[in-house]
Amino acid sequence: MLRYFTLLSLCYMLTGCANRTPSAESTMIPEQHPVRINRTITLQVEAQYLLYFPPGYDASQTERWPLLVFLHGSGERGNNLELLKLHGPPKHLAKGEHFPLIIASVQCPEGSWWDPYVLDAVLDELLENHRVDEDRVYLSGLSMGGYGTWAWGLHSPERFAALAPICGGGNDFLACRLSHMPIWAFHGAKDKVVLLEESEKMVNAINECGGNAKLTVYPEATHNSWSMTYENPEFWSWMLSQRRNAK
Repeated sequence: MLRYFTLLSLCYMLTGCANRTPSAESTMIPEQHPVRINRTITLQVEAQYLLYFPPGYDASQTERWPLLVFLHGSGERGNNLELLKLHGPPKHLAKGEHFPLIIASVQCPEGSWWDPYVLDAVLDELLENHRVDEDRVYLSGLSMGGYGTWAWGLHSPERFAALAPICGGGNDFLACRLSHMPIWAFHGAKDKVVLLEESEKMVNAINECGGNAKLTVYPEATHNSWSMTYENPEFWSWMLSQRRNAK
């Protein structure tokens, strides 16, 4: 089992016109006052994941490799990495299949949801310690991981070359953040767990911003729209053809 620990420093600003000081507190009149905060906080995060290296990968060589970060569904949360092998790319890898890219399958703790700050720390670790092509970092996930794909993509859009969310959804009012990125979403028309409209609203909102998002709907599929997706060679060819900052 692989465990990685990191410190993530954040600095946030709330805009305003004045700073509040203790000496001024007693003289403030009873009305709303603008306040500005400049504070640094440090987070310690923990994550675990399965890491796959493709045939031909050699850490001693200069060649850089594409990376796929995979986010699982709600049923695979916990501390047992074997659960990740039930669905998606980890399932295919467990059966002995191979792919021409590095694959990191992250596990979300029990009772938790995907946290973009934790995921950013995982990606930082991957980029720092392995021969990853930073212009070919891809993100995909299913169900809860589909939601995580939209959420992390919206949080850190500059980090990815392409997104492939499966039966997920997101905050469509932020969709213009992804207007520059190739996106291929997938959903089952008969999905009663996550309704098709969740993918439709994201794809439509992105394209209304001039984006490049497409949606494949499987007419007879229910919630499991990921098996057909990850078994489709066209999906992998599309993903591997994408590069960040491509003109």
